[in-house]
Amino acid sequence: MCRMLPGAAALLLGLTLAACAAAPPPAAALRFALMGDMPYSQAQANLLDGLIDQVNAEPVEFVVHVGDITSGQGPCTDEWLRERKRQFERFRAPFVLLAGDNDWTDCHRSGFDPLERLAKWRQLFCVGVALPGFRRQRGTHCENVRWESGGIVFVGLNVPGSNNNLGRTARMDRESTERMREVFAWLEEAEQQRTGEKMLFVLMQANPFLRPRGSGDGFSALRARLAQLGRKYPGKIVLAHGDTHWHRDDAPLPGVRRIEVPGAPGIEWLRASFAQGALHAEPARP
Repeated sequence: MCRMLPGAAALLLGLTLAACAAAPPPAAALRFALMGDMPYSQAQANLLDGLIDQVNAEPVEFVVHVGDITSGQGPCTDEWLRERKRQFERFRAPFVLLAGDNDWTDCHRSGFDPLERLAKWRQLFCVGVALPGFRRQRGTHCENVRWESGGIVFVGLNVPGSNNNLGRTARMDRESTERMREVFAWLEEAEQQRTGEKMLFVLMQANPFLRPRGSGDGFSALRARLAQLGRKYPGKIVLAHGDTHWHRDDAPLPGVRRIEVPGAPGIEWLRASFAQGALHAEPARP
């Protein structure tokens, strides 16, 4: 706090007050929204409209949903997916959606074929996004995405929960192996795009630090790759994910910062910003 000595002249008082005025915070070079694991029901979908209104009132450059736009028990229907697509189109900023396990892998619980649901997801959501340099992986795995903004290389990957679709059936095991081959190739390209002091921001739905009770860890190779990146570029690797519905901001691997988005039953988002080499992400308050 600034104080004036008694008897100071009015002019000096004015000059001192001007000097004591707090300088405005530096403008963020990049502002964006992070969210995931919602909505899980029609009631939550209704609340999501209010969240969209809140985000639309913010100066964000883009919005990322890390996946799970239904619950682990569904709905997995075409109608539900189309309704969510129409709802997400209300975002004014460019919107990026990743695939989550509830959106395809776990749809077997409600009588659907997971691979057919993934094909439907791709049909509906593998669309263009109005971000400079935005790219989708060529070929079948169009859900893997990449773009660069504000000195950060963002890479979105189809790595879902439920042990990365591993350990349930031989058919799903083959899917997981083939998909992760494409995931690692896409991540390798993103690393090559990261030059100088750029940050590599990896986005996925799964919490890869969950360990299965039985054999067959669907995330072990991915954790090893993230650990390698953390050693190679300490402090320049960020992992954002959902899956366990608990907001975290920590470092589960040396050199790797982890940001987990909150999720259902809450309808929340994280306000993220990057300026002067510092990344901030905190729950948004009305």
